[in-house]
Amino acid sequence: MEFLLGFGLLGTLITTALGLFWLWMLIDCLADQSEDKLVWFLVIFFLSLLGALLYYFLARKKRKATVL
Repeated sequence: MEFLLGFGLLGTLITTALGLFWLWMLIDCLADQSEDKLVWFLVIFFLSLLGALLYYFLARKKRKATVL
């Protein structure tokens, strides 16, 4: 994400948005009551944005579908 900082204000906004998305997925994972919470936490933490995207599209969507 450091390469985006070279784009000035736009790069800063994109980097901030991606960082907030990563933090949101990390907090959402920790608030989850499932048994695989630790695994998802490690995936998000070590894979950064890729891990957050994987969690969003695989685990979070599945959990939201079972609640509704």
